[in-house]
Order: sequence, then structure tokens, then C-alpha cells
Amino acid sequence: MPDDEVLRRRLQNMLEGGLTTEVEPRAYEHEQVLEVTDRLRGLPADDYEGKLRVAGFTLDPYGSGDDAQACETCMYYVLHRKFCELPELMLPVEAQWSCRLWRI
Repeated sequence: MPDDEVLRRRLQNMLEGGLTTEVEPRAYEHEQVLEVTDRLRGLPADDYEGKLRVAGFTLDPYGSGDDAQACETCMYYVLHRKFCELPELMLPVEAQWSCRLWRI
């Protein structure tokens, strides 16, 4: 597996390059979470483009103000590693990024 920083830059380049992701609908309901995580489980572990697309990653927080959803405020974010530990993702991410599986 690539070094986290190298992979994080690769993911950022995909997003900056215009990769279209499924930002909405947000996965707020249990059924929605299951649908998204089932789709993620169906992807090869190294299908990083697919993971970004299905999880709906963005380079900036979703929403604004007190309702903003960023990786750094998600329960799956590992601060010192800058990493998403959601089992279906397991990706190095930036603090200000967001995805539709965000959880408080």
C-alpha cells in the first residue's frame, strides 16, 4: 500500500482534477448508510477513485457554520494520522475534506 502522504496527494489530485462524486444524498438514515457501505464493500481495496466517488468526497466541508461537516469532526477521523478509519474506506484524508458518511 502506498505511503499515506503519497496516497493522500493522489486522492487530492483526483478530486482537484474534477472527479465527480456522489455528494448527495447524504447518508443520514441507517438504510442510506447501509446502501453506501455495501457499495463500498463491493469495490477492490485499491479502487481509490471508486471509494471517493461512492463516498461522495469533497475537498471542502459540506454545509456551513455550525452545521459544516468536515473529516476532522467525524468520529472516524484519526487526527494525528489524518486518516479515515471507517472500515469500508480506510483512507488518508485532509481535515477539511468531507464525505456523505460523516458522523459526529
